[in-house]
Amino acid sequence: MFGKKVVADMISRSAENEHDRRSFLRAAGVAGLGTVGAVALAGAGTESASAAPSSDGGPSDSAILNFALNLEYLEAQFYSYAYWGEGLDSTDVTGTGTQGKVTGGKKVHFKSKAIREYAREIAMDERNHVKFLRNALDGQQVSQPAIDLKTSFTAAARAAGLIKSNQTFDPFANENNFLLGAFIFEDVGVTAYKGAAPLITNKTYLEAAAGILAVEAYHAGIVRSALYQKGLFAEVKKISALRDAVDGSSDDDQNLRSSGKHANIVPTDSNSIAFSRTPANVLNIVYLTPSEATKGGFFPAGVNGAVNTSNNNA
Repeated sequence: MFGKKVVADMISRSAENEHDRRSFLRAAGVAGLGTVGAVALAGAGTESASAAPSSDGGPSDSAILNFALNLEYLEAQFYSYAYWGEGLDSTDVTGTGTQGKVTGGKKVHFKSKAIREYAREIAMDERNHVKFLRNALDGQQVSQPAIDLKTSFTAAARAAGLIKSNQTFDPFANENNFLLGAFIFEDVGVTAYKGAAPLITNKTYLEAAAGILAVEAYHAGIVRSALYQKGLFAEVKKISALRDAVDGSSDDDQNLRSSGKHANIVPTDSNSIAFSRTPANVLNIVYLTPSEATKGGFFPAGVNGAVNTSNNNA
């Protein structure tokens, strides 16, 4: 359909530099384009957007993607255990930094076929996100840090007021608990990718992040819709309030109802635009603290990579 020159030009424009073009082709599964690929990759003279800081002194593009990869590890492990009863393959968690294990996690006995299918699809998506980001980072990916899927949920549930101080919360005990556990992650994932987008300078990386953001938004809509149908309004409101309490003074979280009576499946500002969170404020949520910290909550030893510290919002 297209000549080699046209295809080569399209591929060349899809990435900013040699490292990213190679990563993009590999992640997209077209590394075997032969002559066409060789033409597209030839003559790249710019430096790679690797671990070097951006020109304004902020984190590099790869540092931002590695920050996202930490979050994808968390989500992929949560959903994998919930649906299959097992986590990621050992080959998908290696990289730089200290590799950690997963504590907790088990197969959920779903009563609803629809929610079981939601869990399967989201689990597959999150696994694919891990693989894609690892391939796109092309040897610069961080390893999976230690992940707590047990005591962290109890700590979050107690802080939110879902349970009493002497009770525990198991997100794998039933499908209602599973949905509430998923809710903790999904809204945060959307705001995290949107907040990171302005920090990414490389068009290839930005496009990848935008694509993942769209999928995370679909996931959030699925989870919020299921929670709405089950009428878990009070529980969601408490989790939402907890996230707002630790991530700063702005009101970036919303319940399932607006004005107490209408559905609010898609949380947005007055312009119907999704909210953003900085990486540091995302870490406030997953570390379960309003203070500056480098570990805690779902990441008991912290995340791997240069972006690893939460804000002091106390």
